[in-house]
Amino acid sequence: MSQAKGIIAVVIGLVLFLTAIDGFYIVHETEQVIITQFGDPVGEAITQPGLKFKIPFMQTANFFEKRYLEWDGDRNQIPTRDKKFIFVDSYARWQITDPLQFYQRLGNERGAQSRLDDILDGETRNAIASHDLLEIVRTSNREPDTSGAAILEVVEDSLETIETGRGFIQDEIQEKGNERAKDLGIVILDFRIKRVNYVEDVRQTVYDRMISERNRIADEFRSEGQGEASRINGEKERDLARIQSEAFREAEIIRGNADAQAAAIYNAAYNKSPQARELYSFMRSMNAYVKTMDDQTNVILSTDSDFFRYLNRID
Repeated sequence: MSQAKGIIAVVIGLVLFLTAIDGFYIVHETEQVIITQFGDPVGEAITQPGLKFKIPFMQTANFFEKRYLEWDGDRNQIPTRDKKFIFVDSYARWQITDPLQFYQRLGNERGAQSRLDDILDGETRNAIASHDLLEIVRTSNREPDTSGAAILEVVEDSLETIETGRGFIQDEIQEKGNERAKDLGIVILDFRIKRVNYVEDVRQTVYDRMISERNRIADEFRSEGQGEASRINGEKERDLARIQSEAFREAEIIRGNADAQAAAIYNAAYNKSPQARELYSFMRSMNAYVKTMDDQTNVILSTDSDFFRYLNRID
């Protein structure tokens, strides 16, 4: 009898233990809970953290995130309004705001991700197809630095005015996505286009066109630089010729003045006395002999030559 009582006590204890385990649950600060009974929601959503109780074995606690969740879109090929085929990669952040409605409409986060794929990918396609590529790539109009014509020429192909821009398109997709998701118990907090690129079959063509355009601009700069270099070299040669001409003229003036002064000195010395004239004539002749004759020089002179006069008197 006592053994049977012990078995019954153990069974009752085990039942109470399992009941306590299944009946109590903990809600963390990052969680919110919907209680279901045989698959149907019971009561309101539990959003306050703490230790909670439910009917054991009959009710189930369904936990959902209270924090921001991530949605990463597929890389889709989409045509723009100006018939440019591009790949668009996007992402978003969303949050469960009404757990009860979320559970009833979507069930879990996997269902929400699938529904967001339909909503955001569809709105992205509609928005991209309704705008030109320039609107999707740029966010605002550009103000070039007009201080240099060269800089202006480089960017003039990127100065086309846009009316909306990527920021407006992203906000438009987010707004329309929230309109379609308003009865799902979620809200789209942020939407961004992560990357935009041409499809592979036209990307190389676009790159070649860009390279060709930049080479053309580089050739124009190079031509302008060569023209400027030629102008500078021409001015340099002109200034050099002018300086050399002025220097030559100054040198000739100085040389002429020096010759005039030397001639005046010679003339004064020559006219001073017969002995001075004779000495001057002798010195000039000696200098002439030194400059014109050496041991390898043969000179043929007549006997009455003035140049031979002093040589003839040397014994």
